[in-house]
Amino acid sequence: MNYKTIAQETLNIEAQTLFHAAMLIDDVFDEAVEVILKCKGKLIITGVGKSGLIGAKMAATFASTGTPSFFLHPTEALHGDLGMISKGDVVIGISYSGESEELSSILPHIKRFNVPLIGMTKNLDSTLGSFSDMVIKINVEKEACPIDTAPTSSTTLTLALGDALAVCLMKARNFQKSDFASFHPGGALGKKLFVKVSNLMQTQNLPLISKNASLKDAILSISEGRLGTTLIVDEDKKLIALLSDGDVRRALLSEDFSLDDDVLKYATHTPMTCQNADLLASDALVLIEEKKIQLLVVTDTEKKIQGVLHIHTLIEKGIS
Repeated sequence: MNYKTIAQETLNIEAQTLFHAAMLIDDVFDEAVEVILKCKGKLIITGVGKSGLIGAKMAATFASTGTPSFFLHPTEALHGDLGMISKGDVVIGISYSGESEELSSILPHIKRFNVPLIGMTKNLDSTLGSFSDMVIKINVEKEACPIDTAPTSSTTLTLALGDALAVCLMKARNFQKSDFASFHPGGALGKKLFVKVSNLMQTQNLPLISKNASLKDAILSISEGRLGTTLIVDEDKKLIALLSDGDVRRALLSEDFSLDDDVLKYATHTPMTCQNADLLASDALVLIEEKKIQLLVVTDTEKKIQGVLHIHTLIEKGIS
């Protein structure tokens, strides 16, 4: 049995379903977006079985992209959770057949709240279609499963239409990366969009030495500081150079090398610095990688050291 061919056929069927549905998007979709945009309350999504699983994912997507939303299971709704629906809300009901018993049983009660009901179903004349104020039709010619029964193409299309609604709402609200970061501060994307250099830089016990120090003193400072670098400062604690372990290795190749030499003889006199502690950590990582350095020194406009940011810290914190 050629599983690769089966997989390709499955994806092709579902892709054709999405392509066909894209051609059939009509004014009802626009109306649904406008209704949700005008919603003063919450967007509540309900459905059972596979439709319920899709609905839960849709609710999570809406909630994380600026539309307050949650998933309501029809069975739980019948046993008290209908109280979660209030004036000003909008409900999306999902049922491919439109005749899901559990969902159908709560539709009359939803209508009692006098809130807009958006149906997602294949059948406009179904129970869900009849109760809905508008219907986003699930147009599926064929399920991708070999017996044309298991929800595959239909769930894929429903999920994609939910994503399309979310994207429309994001663009209508001018939802930006900074907004997304505020909803995802702990995830990889949130770290990339939200964490600043000031949140990660080391400010205490920095390896500092005087510009008059010897190379030997600098090497001791590098070892004690455990950053692979020591910062060379003047009398006012302003950065004038730095010495890295790489600089020390290159110094060893000098014919006149001596541990008693002045540190400035081997130091980097124009080190890469950053004067903006509010710079995103992800942007700092780009700078570090472009300049092929390990340590970024953060200073004020007068070159006084505010802290340092090591590439290892960025990697440990999951900044990419």
